[in-house]
Amino acid sequence: EVQLVESGGGLVQPGGSLRLSCAASGFTFNTWNMAWFRQAPGKGLEWVSHINSGDTTRYYVESVRGRFTISRDDAKNTVYLQLNSLKTEDTAMYYCAKPRARSYSVDDVGAYQLGQGTQVTVSA
Repeated sequence: EVQLVESGGGLVQPGGSLRLSCAASGFTFNTWNMAWFRQAPGKGLEWVSHINSGDTTRYYVESVRGRFTISRDDAKNTVYLQLNSLKTEDTAMYYCAKPRARSYSVDDVGAYQLGQGTQVTVSA
């Protein structure tokens, strides 16, 4: 059974940083691409970032490019999202995601299995 457990969220002031972690189990982690999505209050799920299985490509939504960094540690079956220079508009529930199949569209939330999420709140 696939399990994705996020952690690292919290309350931070604008300009601050957080590091989100996602511990994965139930599948061969190092052979799968991984992603992060987020859902702001009252809005739909938004794709944030994607990393391939060999960590040779990383993609970001334009609004976070240059501020967020996705990474992975295959020895720990963990994917990370480093959030820097946080803005109030980054407030959201952040979800780790594993594709359901080998072929999919990177930003299609329906193509993924999501974890339970970790809350990030950016406020002064």
